[in-house]
Amino acid sequence: MVWRTICAGALAGLSIVRMTASARIPELIGGIEKMPLEHYVAPARPPLVGMTRPQLADMLSELEVPAAQRAMRVQQLWHWIYLRGAQTFDEMTSVSKELRGALDARYTLARPVVATEQVSVDGTRKWLLRLPGQHAGEGAHDIECVYIPEAGRGTLCVSSQVGCTLNCSFCHTGTQQLVRNLTAEEIVGQILVARDQLGDWSARTPQRSDGADGGRLITNIVMMGMGEPLYNFDAVHDALLIVADGDGIGISKRKITLSTSGVVPNIVRAGAEIGVMLAVSLHAVRDDLRDRLVPLNRKYPISELLAACRGYPGLSNARRITFEYVMLKGVNDSLADAKALVRLLKGIPAKINLIPFNPWPGSAYECSDWEQIEKFSEIIFNAGYASPVRTPRGRDILAACGQLKSATEKLSARERLALRAMAMTD
Repeated sequence: MVWRTICAGALAGLSIVRMTASARIPELIGGIEKMPLEHYVAPARPPLVGMTRPQLADMLSELEVPAAQRAMRVQQLWHWIYLRGAQTFDEMTSVSKELRGALDARYTLARPVVATEQVSVDGTRKWLLRLPGQHAGEGAHDIECVYIPEAGRGTLCVSSQVGCTLNCSFCHTGTQQLVRNLTAEEIVGQILVARDQLGDWSARTPQRSDGADGGRLITNIVMMGMGEPLYNFDAVHDALLIVADGDGIGISKRKITLSTSGVVPNIVRAGAEIGVMLAVSLHAVRDDLRDRLVPLNRKYPISELLAACRGYPGLSNARRITFEYVMLKGVNDSLADAKALVRLLKGIPAKINLIPFNPWPGSAYECSDWEQIEKFSEIIFNAGYASPVRTPRGRDILAACGQLKSATEKLSARERLALRAMAMTD
């Protein structure tokens, strides 16, 4: 696999700053963390999607459902929402007509609205999902969700914020403002929308031969979309426990991965209270470099981050932490960096995921040469670590790692053309 040069004609007139091996890393613009511009305001008829079982029980209590019936009714609602994918209360035929009417008067089963769908040449699908604004008459908020089909499994990349709290210099989402945190229903809603779009409901569609887990298409969830999940801990906590519940969506915690740039105080808490797999966006082996690439490092340096990783509940050779490392030409890809990475992670059950940098219009970096990536990977592999090189997926639709950015900050036609040129391979 060889990365191609950029089509000069497509880039003509477009200002894209490229770094050479001798170029300096751009100075950080802005602070370490962004403050949200807005906060969620619940609609008059809130959705039941995203409510936990205790919250559903409280809701039924407000509707004066007898206490003796509530556990049964919660289970019925859970079944219809998360196993059958019901989109209206009328579909819930096992629920009494009277209760369906009461629910419909005060609640909805609304999901985010699909504004656009893009399908990559490699089969990756990206959905631009529209959320209501904070106040009446306000513009909608957009987030992105990506489905990546592979042999034997299908991974859904889910967002946790509109924009992102952080300012990672190589990440497209990091250039966007932080509008607000997503709610649990908006996080879970992305999975429901994806299942709707793919026809992936076990009770609605026949079992399929192209999925791995019982014929399902969506087998894995990664919290690697827009946003920093551990800066939206409560909503992510509730959403992922709903996703992992065996009576509904039923995706095993071993197949759910939460990725963080290093919000140290919430790492051990995530392991204890959520219990999913952990991925850490490391990207550098020295604090001075990581301060530039991942400015959060100025608050939580590498030593504190790795101490939290060593204390992650359940960490073992069977439940390794994935360390993500984006390969930036002339910045962090030397063989000395590879050797330092091995020393840094000594004693941590880990997998090191090497990510070829995915370009985006205006990005200040280049992807490492493929030969250099292979040499880097070989050093890590010979030290006893799995070091897969992530295959870039969906580059032509701006759906690859580090490329997500909602359409609230749209690309020009020239930028889209340049992006397609960047994605071209032999």
